[in-house]
Amino acid sequence: MKNGTPRKRQPEERKTQKFEMTAAECFAVVKYHRAFEDENSGRFKAVELMNANTNAPVDPGLSFMYLSQFISGCNMKMRNLLIFLVLLVLPGGETLHALGPERILIVANKDIKASMEIARYYCSKRNVPRENIIAVSLGPDLQNEISRDDYDKLLVGSVRERLRSPEFIGETVCLLTVYGVPFRVAGRGMLNGQGGKLRELRKFKEQVGKSLAELGTSEAVATEGRKEVLRRQLAYFNSGIDSIEGKETHASVDSELSMALYGKYELYRWQPNRLKGIERFGDFETVMVCRLDGPGEDIVKGLIDKAMAAEKTGLKGKVYIDTGYSAQRNNSAMFVEYDKSMGDAGGILKSRAGMDVIVERTTNVFEPGTCPETAVYCGWYSLAKYVDAFEFVPGAIGYHIASLEAVDIRDSQSGQWCPAMLADGVTVTIGAVAEPYLSAFPDPKEFFDKLLDGKHLVEAYYLANPYNSWQMILIGDPLYRPFKNL
Repeated sequence: MKNGTPRKRQPEERKTQKFEMTAAECFAVVKYHRAFEDENSGRFKAVELMNANTNAPVDPGLSFMYLSQFISGCNMKMRNLLIFLVLLVLPGGETLHALGPERILIVANKDIKASMEIARYYCSKRNVPRENIIAVSLGPDLQNEISRDDYDKLLVGSVRERLRSPEFIGETVCLLTVYGVPFRVAGRGMLNGQGGKLRELRKFKEQVGKSLAELGTSEAVATEGRKEVLRRQLAYFNSGIDSIEGKETHASVDSELSMALYGKYELYRWQPNRLKGIERFGDFETVMVCRLDGPGEDIVKGLIDKAMAAEKTGLKGKVYIDTGYSAQRNNSAMFVEYDKSMGDAGGILKSRAGMDVIVERTTNVFEPGTCPETAVYCGWYSLAKYVDAFEFVPGAIGYHIASLEAVDIRDSQSGQWCPAMLADGVTVTIGAVAEPYLSAFPDPKEFFDKLLDGKHLVEAYYLANPYNSWQMILIGDPLYRPFKNL
């Protein structure tokens, strides 16, 4: 795994449509949002939105779109004020984004029978309306990767259209991709019309490289300061070159779908996850995404069954925490931070859930067959070399922090940790489909802390997930609440 956090990309200026809507009108849109129970289905739907000035009916979808665009375009002070006002008028202290079965859209490949069967199976088990299935034609062959063009033309367009329909705007907060839908999206390729800029950046890079080489190995304080400046300049020019050439513009499909409502955005590396740490209000554009996938249809359906079984009694078993890898990385600050977070996660699982916690503090990993009754495993670092140490109980969560553990999630013979743990019976796992850099992994303590608060799986993940449009995926039932009875 690469050390530290690479330079964050600079997003290009986004052009957003201007809406003539005052803060008072935005306030009124939410104030007059009333939900009435539909006698036939028992589902709640917004049936009346009134304009503050004219009292004329306002389309619910457009109103929430305007509100979203308005708040997103405000400066931080105004945005916080509007969020505060919106929270004041929500009835009963409810949030706009309370998660439930009716607010999940399932993305399936209609050309693969198993994909559609899993989608319907989830609907029947979790009472998700069948009409919430988005059946997309992605071809009859099981593909791990989709081209950027096909992603834009076939997949995200269909999802975006459904998200923007009046019945779902401001309501749907989770997409569930299933087996049969590719889990990686390829890079975009080189940008057109950027040849002149590319030549310029390469020229500057060459000049800075020569200047850095001329300084040689001098250890003088002044020279070291100059070297650091030149290294930063070199990183900047390399970043610009890579962006134009289309490097590191690939991502997981799920992470990219989180940005489905954003319009155009910079694809180089990542975008910050605006839902991170936001519990009550959230972001109007970011969509939570979870996946039901793995080495075969039966294993995938089992993820649903095991999650629901564990919910009935609460997740029971032992917690295995594997820290100590930071010692192999010269105790670099970020590695020490993740070691500490894993240890803290074990601490709160013990104090809040009363679970037995076993901690491996050396640079070794747990040995084969040494972890019976595994309810939670969180640790590192054995790159693509799974160690069969665990006896996973129904509902178990397995989180191994390493760079490339979800590259082949459908291969039951893979040595990667995600597919291997799924084949061994884990119910939830998190991994990367390509090199993510350490800073991209959800903070373990934050993730488990939110699960212990009773959050659904996908909510806990997005509250701890740093980036979207990047490499991570969450595999499991998004509605799973392992600690809802605490």
